[in-house]
Amino acid sequence: MRLPVNPPVAPMLAKPVDAIPDGDYVFEPKWDGFRSIVFRDGEEVEIGSRNERPMTRYFPELVAAVRAELPQRCVIDGEIVIPDKEGRRLDFEALQLRIHPAASRVELLATQTPGHFMAFDLLALGEVDYMERPFAERRAALEGALAGAGTSIHLTQTTTDREVATGWFSQFEGAGLDGLIAKPADGIYEPDKRVMKKIKHERTADCVVAGYRVHKSGENRIGSLLLGLYRDDGKLASVGVIGAFPMEKRIELFTELQPLVTTFDQHPWNWAEQQPAQRTPRAAMFSRWNANKDLSFVPLRPERVVEVRYDHMEGPRFRHTAQFVRWRPDREPRSCTYAQLEEPVSFDLADILRGGYG
Repeated sequence: MRLPVNPPVAPMLAKPVDAIPDGDYVFEPKWDGFRSIVFRDGEEVEIGSRNERPMTRYFPELVAAVRAELPQRCVIDGEIVIPDKEGRRLDFEALQLRIHPAASRVELLATQTPGHFMAFDLLALGEVDYMERPFAERRAALEGALAGAGTSIHLTQTTTDREVATGWFSQFEGAGLDGLIAKPADGIYEPDKRVMKKIKHERTADCVVAGYRVHKSGENRIGSLLLGLYRDDGKLASVGVIGAFPMEKRIELFTELQPLVTTFDQHPWNWAEQQPAQRTPRAAMFSRWNANKDLSFVPLRPERVVEVRYDHMEGPRFRHTAQFVRWRPDREPRSCTYAQLEEPVSFDLADILRGGYG
């Protein structure tokens, strides 16, 4: 490739803030997918990733879409997403399954769960490097570059109206989006720098601590706590983990939790009694991303309750790692059910993709 901006390029990043900022910002939805920078030089196409490794081979349908829908020479920042079967919400789990080593599986999934590319920034067009130009100018040029986009490549919506952005923050969560991004209108493109702002949903839930994994640095310290919520049928479902603790706290927690250690035959996530399609950590003892990563855990009697912070759910689980808030000795473990979770208002993803909202 011989573009004004050549791969690899680390994407510009965002730092979390507590509230939608005032000032000269351009707001846009925060898409929940794989961050990617697309490079096209004629028939040559490369899809970069957050860690700058090419993802081109995993999304052949998007390579074809780039050739069909984007200008001959361009570099565009965006996000790869996959809608669910009904086209109403984003399906991050289906997106994760697209990273597969077998070429035959990649080709099959490209037709079964095709990806979409949400474009939101322009780094280069034709012979022009846009990275040193203000975002307002980059955005205007991006709109022109995507005038011929079709059904697989989309221009993300933007607004400079804080009130409109506030509405999006609430509405779009129902379609599986992840919050808002605020970009300085006069800001240049700064690779790997946290110059944008991201505003994400934050909620709390009381969960049962049902097990732990040890830390990679030693067997006498906690790596993560495994969290559960009771379903309507009385079964304890695995909903996620807490993983961020200071090392001193990891060692302290290990000692504190030893009296609760039990055996699997006395535990609700006993693999021998696992039902089809039941989500438990025993159902996936090894990571699909790293075959050498052991995901086995130490079972605990489900007697302790912890309050955690989380942003949103992906199906029956927390989408991201939860954050520790405090222990809840006043809560009965059986009272920790899905009923406590806030349900986002339903909103149709298709309306967002075509801009059909006000």
